[in-house]
Amino acid sequence: MKAIIIDDEQHVREGLLLLADWEQFGITDIYEAKDGAEAKEQITTHRPEIIFTDMNMPKVDGIDLLKWLHEKNLQSKIIVVSGYDDYHYMRNALCYGSFDYILKPIDPVILNDTLARATSEWKKQQVARASTLEATRVINEVKPLYWDHLLTNLLTHSVISQETVNKIQAEFAVNLKQVQCTVAVLTLVPIIQKAFGEDKNLAFFTLLNICNEIIQGKNKHGICFRNETKDNEIVMFMWEKSDYFISQIHECIYRCYQMKLPIAVGKESHSLQESYQSALLALKKHNLLGKSNNIAYYHDMAKSSLLHLFDYSQELMWALRSGSMEKVDEILQGLFHRLQMNHELSMEQIQAWETQFEQMRTNWLKEYSIDEATVLYNGVNYWEEDGLFSFQKFKEEKRKEFHQLLELLSKVKYQKDKNSIQEIEAYLRNHYDKEITLQEIADRFYLSREYISRRFRQEYADTITNYLTNIRVMKAKELLENPHLKIYEIAFMVGYQNEKYFSKVFKKSTGFTPNEYRAQVVSK
Repeated sequence: MKAIIIDDEQHVREGLLLLADWEQFGITDIYEAKDGAEAKEQITTHRPEIIFTDMNMPKVDGIDLLKWLHEKNLQSKIIVVSGYDDYHYMRNALCYGSFDYILKPIDPVILNDTLARATSEWKKQQVARASTLEATRVINEVKPLYWDHLLTNLLTHSVISQETVNKIQAEFAVNLKQVQCTVAVLTLVPIIQKAFGEDKNLAFFTLLNICNEIIQGKNKHGICFRNETKDNEIVMFMWEKSDYFISQIHECIYRCYQMKLPIAVGKESHSLQESYQSALLALKKHNLLGKSNNIAYYHDMAKSSLLHLFDYSQELMWALRSGSMEKVDEILQGLFHRLQMNHELSMEQIQAWETQFEQMRTNWLKEYSIDEATVLYNGVNYWEEDGLFSFQKFKEEKRKEFHQLLELLSKVKYQKDKNSIQEIEAYLRNHYDKEITLQEIADRFYLSREYISRRFRQEYADTITNYLTNIRVMKAKELLENPHLKIYEIAFMVGYQNEKYFSKVFKKSTGFTPNEYRAQVVSK
C-alpha cells in the first residue's frame, strides 16, 4: 500500500513519518507534498490508498483538495490532520468523505489506531470492489452472447413473442411490431483470412464493435449481432436509414482494413424472417464480378442460370482417366469460359460448383478404392487483398483441386495396373503347363491385349511369350534331372503337346537338345 502526507510544515510531515507504524499496516511507499497543488500531482501519479492532509495550506488548501478528491471519486482513505478544532473544517472534512479527523499535536496512539481502521476498511472495500468488477466483467461478456442467441432465434421464426418484443423495446427503444425493419447480412470470409489470421472470434469482436457503433450511435437505429447458426455471418437489424448505415459501415471497414466486404441488404418488411431470407437470397445471387462496392441489394437481384459440373462429369472423368494434365486443363478452361460468358459468378454458383465437385470426387475415390480419410486440397481463397472476388484466383484454386485429384488417381491407377501385371506374371508361373494365349489373359484380367503386352514389357523387360518360354524351359531342366521321365512326358508336363516342337524350343533357349542336356547332368 501507499500513503501521502500533505502539510506545509516540514516538522509535521517528519513527525507523522516517525510516529506511524507504517510497516505494521503494510504501507511500503510514503510520499510528501507541501500544499494541495503539489499533492494533486503526486496523487494522480502514485494513486495512494491513504491520504493525510492538513486543512490550512497555501495555494490549494485542504478544503479545495477535499473537493478535488471527491470529484475524482478516488477510493483512498482520507485522514485530516489539523491544528484547528474548527467546526467549519470538520464539516467540510465530513462533507467530502474524509475517513477521520485528527488534531495536532498528534497523539501516536490515536494516529496508529486511526491508521489501523483506515487500512482495514480500505482492504475490505477493495475485496468488495474486486467482486463487483468481476461481476460486471462477467455480465459484459455474457450480455452480447445473450443478445446473439435471442436475435438469432428471430431469423427462423415468423412470429415474435410479446416477451421478446418487450425485451427489445426495453433495450433498444423500438417496438418491432410497429415498425418495418431492414435486415442486412455481412459475410466475414475474406477478412478472416486476410486481416485476422483465421482468428474468427477476434474478427467478430472487432467488426461487431464497428457495426454497432455506427448503427446504434446515440439513438439506437438498429442492432448488429453474430448469427449463431452460421460460421462467418454478422446480421444487422435496422429500423431507420438502412442505406445510410450500410454505406457508413462499408466505408469504415474499408478505411480500417482496406477491404470491401460483401454486404447483402434484404427488403424492408414487418417480418424480420422475411427480410433476412431476402438478404440471404441477394447474397447468394449477387454477381461477384459486377459492382466494385460489393454491396448487394435484394431489389437489384438479377436472375441467372447455374453451370452444373454434373453435366460434364463424363467428360471430366475421361480426362482424369487419361492421366493428361493438358486434357483436364482444356476442359476446365472451357467451363471457365462458359461461366464468364453465360452465367453469373455468384456465391450460389460457387457453392453449386463446390458441392458437385465434392460429390464427384467422392465417387471417383470410391471407384479407385481410395481411403475417404485421404487429405485433399479444398481451394477457397478466391479473394483479393481488398476483399473483392477474384475470378483468376477461383480458376487457380479449382485447377489445384483437379490437378491433385489427377495425380492421386494416376498414382493409384499405376499401382493398380502394376498389381494386375504382377498377378498376370504369377498366373504364368502357376499355369505354365497349360495352353495360354494372350487373349485368354486379356479376358481373365479385363485388360486389352495391347495394354497387357506394353505394360508387361515395361515391368519385366520381356514379352509374355518369351517370359512363359523361359519358365517352361527352367521347369524342364528340373524334370530332365529325373532319368525315369521320358522326353515326351516332360514336354507335356511343361505345356507342350508336341515333343519335336518342345525339343526345338529347348535347344534354341539352352543350346542343347533335351537329351544332350540330360546327358551332361547325369555325367556330373
